[in-house]
Amino acid sequence: MPETPQERTDLSLTGMSCATCASTIEESLESVDGVDDVSVNFATERADVSHDSNVSQEQLIQAVEDVGYGVRDELLDDELEDEEELQTIKRMAIRAWIVTSPIVLLMVFMWTPLDLLTGFQIDVLLLIFATPVVFYYGRTTHASALRAIKNGTFNMDSLIALGTVAAWATGVMVFATPVENYAGVGAMIMASHLVGTYLEDRAKGRASAAIEGLVSMQAETARVERDGEEVEVPVEDVAVGDVMVVRPGEKVPVDGVVVDGRSSVDESMVTGESDPVSKEEGDEVIGATVNGAGLLKVEAQKVGDETFLSQVVELVEEAQGTKVPIQALTDRVTNVFVPAVLTIAALSFVLWLAVPGAMETVASVGAWLPWVDLALEPLTLAIFASVAVLVIACPCALGLATPTALMAGTGKAAENGVLFRDGEAIQTMKDIDTVVLDKTGTITEGNHSVTDVVVGDDTGVRADGGLLKGDQREAEREVLRLAASAERGSEHPIGQAIIDYAETQGIELAELSDFDSVPGKGIEAVIDGRTVYVGNVKFFEEVGIELPQFYESKLNELEEEGKTTVLVGIEDEIVGVVSTADTIKDDSYEAIEALHDRGIETWMITGDNERTARAIADTVNIDPARVMAGVLPQDKIDKVRQLQDEGKEVAMIGDGINDAPALKQANVGVAIGTGTDIAIQSSDVSLVRGSLGALVDAFTLSERIFSKIKQNLFWAFIYNTLAIPIAFFGLLHPVIAVVAMFTSSLSVITNSARLSKIEL
Repeated sequence: MPETPQERTDLSLTGMSCATCASTIEESLESVDGVDDVSVNFATERADVSHDSNVSQEQLIQAVEDVGYGVRDELLDDELEDEEELQTIKRMAIRAWIVTSPIVLLMVFMWTPLDLLTGFQIDVLLLIFATPVVFYYGRTTHASALRAIKNGTFNMDSLIALGTVAAWATGVMVFATPVENYAGVGAMIMASHLVGTYLEDRAKGRASAAIEGLVSMQAETARVERDGEEVEVPVEDVAVGDVMVVRPGEKVPVDGVVVDGRSSVDESMVTGESDPVSKEEGDEVIGATVNGAGLLKVEAQKVGDETFLSQVVELVEEAQGTKVPIQALTDRVTNVFVPAVLTIAALSFVLWLAVPGAMETVASVGAWLPWVDLALEPLTLAIFASVAVLVIACPCALGLATPTALMAGTGKAAENGVLFRDGEAIQTMKDIDTVVLDKTGTITEGNHSVTDVVVGDDTGVRADGGLLKGDQREAEREVLRLAASAERGSEHPIGQAIIDYAETQGIELAELSDFDSVPGKGIEAVIDGRTVYVGNVKFFEEVGIELPQFYESKLNELEEEGKTTVLVGIEDEIVGVVSTADTIKDDSYEAIEALHDRGIETWMITGDNERTARAIADTVNIDPARVMAGVLPQDKIDKVRQLQDEGKEVAMIGDGINDAPALKQANVGVAIGTGTDIAIQSSDVSLVRGSLGALVDAFTLSERIFSKIKQNLFWAFIYNTLAIPIAFFGLLHPVIAVVAMFTSSLSVITNSARLSKIEL
């Protein structure tokens, strides 16, 4: 039975207050038949859902709404809607504190000897002012709490709601029971909670500023040639094939190719490379990059969601929506955290009533604190302690620890031309101890050029085109003509280099027929009625053509110089050798040395011959014993697997096309390329700059991001571990507790945001 095609749907969520809400939504979406995987990100308020194609978006939205949360209309401007929600929270917080201000004054009167008001009057006024703050301005908090209870769970708002209502209830109880009036404390908790929510949401918005920054790079308008005139149009109206006029200092509107003009283009915003790149006719340019001093005419090739920048934004958003494996621990803790806190709060309440003496003995160590009064009734002390436990133990910091670090870190990575596909790659990359580098296009530029055309000293050309003793120069041109004509059927870069060189020599190429290619070995074609072979030694052995001593010696000589060689044969005879050379990238040596300094083994893998491969490896200081030469594309995966079988954590670095199977097999697959070629690859990490220096940056960013995650989790756990026992014994004022709770969340967000400042 054929598998149902898989799709991905991204939902923008509303109504979440903590990581517990995210877990509830995840469980509801996972229950939909046909849903394969769900990741709900509390920090970005988005759900990434992988599902069968027969699952509709309406079904997914219904699953979210069934548990009491909402989904934004994607047709609306999410950023505008977020800002409106933030301003609403801000207004509610300000108004709540305006109403709470008299409560603060009344509580001061309670703690001073002034007799301006009686105790009864103060109790009445506290209740009057506290009620609207707790129930009106805090209505969204209570609604969220009730929604969670309806779903059989408890969230952060459940703790705040229980704490504030319990404190408010003392304002009623005080008229019939000897208990301290904490109604004002309940109002202060709710008002502080609203302020904290506003600050937290604002900070989360800043943490995701990397995406906004990428989006803002896009040009808003473009000048296009239509009907012989320049017309300025919104960038959304640019169509494939339009010729855009890009003046000095302007942004290139969309991806395209230069059809006229010469200039240098600043591509730093998408590659992280500061040096401008020279562009002329035939060169590709990337949308959002900045033109230098020259005027360019660019034909649009990719528009809308197909542009490189749009794909980068999509990839970063996808990475930010994923989870790091370490977050599984956080999720497990979060799922039991709130119920555990409720249990601890209830236990504190019971113990203060059942064994007040024992509790007071422990609490006496903090008797010097102004809010600790052990002379109060046990019921008052029980309410005080249990409310403090409820409001101090918020899982927000735990829920924000990982996603905020991912948001800031992946954004910083994108700015430097490093695109992580998911959080798992970030965590795995820090443990890599072995890097396998494809030679062509990774260590080298991948741009071959012909260096030598060799024929035998006794070789010439017959009038009918056959070879015999005669003019050696003409023989070289004939060998080159045959090789280039045969290579017209090939897409290999060496073949293209031979064709380009033949054309520069003014050689007219012949038509070919009966073309056949053996990947990694060679090609066979019929030219001018003769069978021509072009390939390596293995290929000629397979077709049964003997290698003469002269050509064997020439091959050895050229390959020792680091050149790549191909033999050229006609019918059953080898008639020449063509060699090409590939330039080593400027920073390959330094990057490989940096990997060695990190204690990482470097291996080189190539389809090239042993001598050429070792010559390149020696130049960039790779151990000759770690050179895997003559490896066919389909066999690279086996070489990666062999290293893994030895217990190594392997990263494979390749061009993301021929190396795709090996990239998938590796613990981390890294695609390296330039510009639009590397937009979206079947790899874990993409390096836009096309240099190994970006690989070193990827390792650095992986370490920094994961380090931030661990720091955030440590402080979030320590905070709750220390704070809950203090609150349990009545040593923490509930208002201070709620302030400390949000301070913890803000510290996590701020710590993560520091990733955007790191220098690479």
